[in-house]
Amino acid sequence: MRTVTQLINIHGVDVDPHLDREATVSVANGLQRQGDVIIIPAPMVPIRSSAATLVPHEGVAVVRGEAGGNTHLLLADGLVRYDAAPTGLTLGVLTVEAGAIAYLAHPEHGYAGIAPGTYEIRRQREQADVIRMVQD
Repeated sequence: MRTVTQLINIHGVDVDPHLDREATVSVANGLQRQGDVIIIPAPMVPIRSSAATLVPHEGVAVVRGEAGGNTHLLLADGLVRYDAAPTGLTLGVLTVEAGAIAYLAHPEHGYAGIAPGTYEIRRQREQADVIRMVQD
């Protein structure tokens, strides 16, 4: 497992100063949440197939920062694939191959480590006066 500082040096995505840069980033294969993004393992949701598109070295934005918000960036350490969904709450399908780790990076939330497996990545929504997307 790597520390936040190591991941910043490897991937170049800095985090806010209030986060502990010497903290070890855990790698999980279960349900995870990072701000307005949720990572759901395949056994919990029906996923038809594994993702096919390789995540490039610079990563893939699964949610772009809006109105001054920050981007949730998917990064790969090894063979990681991600296919974006066209619309809706489902952002895409993520497949992390054996021996690889995917990281979801966000300046305010730090890094989340994702173990080998297939996952659906979704955006969360909330209901206030109307149902709307959760904003980081």
